[in-house]
Amino acid sequence: MQLKVLLPNEVLVDTAVTKIIAEAENGWFCLEPRHVDFVSALVPGLLRYVTSEGAEMFLGIDEAILVKCGSLVRVSTPEAVLGSDPETLRLDMQTRLDAADEHNRYARSVLARLEAGVAKRFLALQKHR
Repeated sequence: MQLKVLLPNEVLVDTAVTKIIAEAENGWFCLEPRHVDFVSALVPGLLRYVTSEGAEMFLGIDEAILVKCGSLVRVSTPEAVLGSDPETLRLDMQTRLDAADEHNRYARSVLARLEAGVAKRFLALQKHR
């Protein structure tokens, strides 16, 4: 099988593999070369694969979509980290996801203040009519 991991601005992985193990909402699954075509939404966590040379590799991923069509397996995700140590990847991804959550909370608070300001000015304009 050929595994391609696609990020918004790059192809992170493009390699021949013999096995892929990933986690979906309903649990873990394994894909091997003769597996039927398959589509799955992946949860944030680790994706494990074995290269055609026998090396075991790991990807720390954010939410993702996996599509297996024939011998090509594509994984599309907004965030991923490649490595060979699952514990290091798990910690790195947790740090990245926590930072993204903090950024999203801040963005939501700024948006709420902007909306409140617009509403306040709109009401002020209505009073002066």
